[in-house]
Amino acid sequence: MSISKTTSDKVKERMDIEEVVGDYLPLKKKGQNLWACCPFHGEKTPSFSISPAKQIYKCFGCGKAGDPIQFIMDIEGVGFQEAIRHLAGKYGIEVEEDETRTPEQEQAQSERESLLIALGFARDFFVKNLSTSEGKSIGLSYFKERGFSPSIIEKFDLGFALDGWDHLLTAAKKSGYSEEVLLKAGLVLQKEGDPSRIYDRFRNRAIFTIHNISGKPIAFGARILTKEKNQPKYINSPETPVYHKSDVLYGMFQAKKAIRDQDNCYLVEGYTDVISMHLSGIENVVASSGTSLTEGQIKLIKRFTNQVTVLYDGDAAGIKASLRGIDLLLEGGLNVKAVVFPEGEDPDSYSRKVGSQEFQTYLDKQSKDFIGFKIGLFKEEIKNDPIRKADVIREVIQSIGKIPDPLIRSVYAKEASSLLDVEEEIIHAELNKSLLKTQKDHYFKQKEEQEADRAFEEFLPVEKEFSVSEALRLQEKEMIRLLVNYGWEKLDGQEMHLSQYLLQETEELEFETPIYSKILKLFRYKLAQNEIPGADFFKTLEDIEIKTEIIDLITPRHEISTHWEATHQILINREEDDLALTGFKSILRLKRKFVRKMMEEAKMKIKNAESEGLGDEEIIEFQELYFTLKKVQIEIDKELGIVIG
Repeated sequence: MSISKTTSDKVKERMDIEEVVGDYLPLKKKGQNLWACCPFHGEKTPSFSISPAKQIYKCFGCGKAGDPIQFIMDIEGVGFQEAIRHLAGKYGIEVEEDETRTPEQEQAQSERESLLIALGFARDFFVKNLSTSEGKSIGLSYFKERGFSPSIIEKFDLGFALDGWDHLLTAAKKSGYSEEVLLKAGLVLQKEGDPSRIYDRFRNRAIFTIHNISGKPIAFGARILTKEKNQPKYINSPETPVYHKSDVLYGMFQAKKAIRDQDNCYLVEGYTDVISMHLSGIENVVASSGTSLTEGQIKLIKRFTNQVTVLYDGDAAGIKASLRGIDLLLEGGLNVKAVVFPEGEDPDSYSRKVGSQEFQTYLDKQSKDFIGFKIGLFKEEIKNDPIRKADVIREVIQSIGKIPDPLIRSVYAKEASSLLDVEEEIIHAELNKSLLKTQKDHYFKQKEEQEADRAFEEFLPVEKEFSVSEALRLQEKEMIRLLVNYGWEKLDGQEMHLSQYLLQETEELEFETPIYSKILKLFRYKLAQNEIPGADFFKTLEDIEIKTEIIDLITPRHEISTHWEATHQILINREEDDLALTGFKSILRLKRKFVRKMMEEAKMKIKNAESEGLGDEEIIEFQELYFTLKKVQIEIDKELGIVIG
């Protein structure tokens, strides 16, 4: 069943772009808009603009644009229906289903949405298993031994997989889920050599639900509770269309608000570390789930904070082996601190051992920036070994070199100089060498990639560039921009609206760019009904291409400071100050582009006259057309003030 129009309308009335985007990104106000680093492509300077007044977002880097619904669709990778459900849940709006959905519409439900629904069913199934006699005696008793409270068990959707080959499979099939969907969701397996034999992936294990950023179950981790040999301690869901482990951090859904509020993210290794810290009152914590940090996970943290504190188990050898993660965090533009627990302890065991208050105090007191932390690790090694000390100095300098911000690099270089008892000039000299090497490596890598691209392009057909057609496309875009932004404005001293004037003067022109042609036809249709459509009308359409284009057209790249004119006593001319003149020039430019295109076509006809078998009369006709069009162009050029060569 689909969501009713009533529910969609309620969501559209209630949703707010700042609130929706703010759940995912830290926003900074600049002028009338809010800005952030784009979540859809890597960048260090914010180019992602949010307009509260227009209720839209637009990235000037990658071009992504839309309203709150489109943002959820883009960032969560879901369809329109799921985006509405998400926003309805956020705003406490009851979802009404439309009973009139056809079988064809049911079949059209996307694969991704089907997988999310199946995973939601599995989550509920595992959670309910904790209420069974087997679940209570095995699964629930394990969680209680770890000190997990009922509220924590509910908060993290902890559950239990019953001992048996097909408990989940049988229940899911009874509820209408196909084996194909269950296989794609990673919930069941096919026996090797016998594809018809399908069985549950998770059996007789404690279940840890892995959520996406909006709280939907996308995967599971399962811990064995028996002492069986030849069985891994944990098994996890495989990669699926909705679960890419390199982009996921366990606990991020539960932690994102606290991370933003505390402006710090604690990074731990396992599921139980996260849960134990929540029990200690520390909620701004996520886990890499035992895997090496990835670029996607670092970007996920950076959405909510620039500060990360890595918590290490009390195992010196293990810490040294995992130092690569600190360099990756620094390279990602994060400010890094670290905490090491006493020998043999981890966040889970230590928090249970000392209690909440002492645990929090320990984190505050033991937190060191990465320079002090890294040097402290090798303190004993370098005490009486000059060669080892030189190696450690180089390692520290390499880490400093990963930091993108030159000012922060300089501060850390000074601190390293003090802690290592080495002259600051030597630190900077070595740092410059390291940076130069990195730049050279980057240059040669780029050069190799460019050469590979050129070699590949030799096999591609060469396309002719149609500069006149491109110019026409841009002028059609400009006309639509004026219609959308000022169409309802009246021209000075007249009863005519700008949209009426523009459409009347271009009535005989048919736009060639498909997207602008569609928008123009909608404008003409609405105007025939005595309505002037604005951006709000186009944003309600389900045509994603039109919505994206309209948002691009109504989003200015720059805005004039409200204090500029008052402070500098400079009058700034705006296009809306004289819309009659703006519209007149836009019409002339558009007609000039059409004339230029017709001239090009006439020239081509004359050039190809012989090969097409044209007679003299036809050639003369095309020549006369060309010169007539040339005269029209000259007249337009005079009106526009274009110098004629």
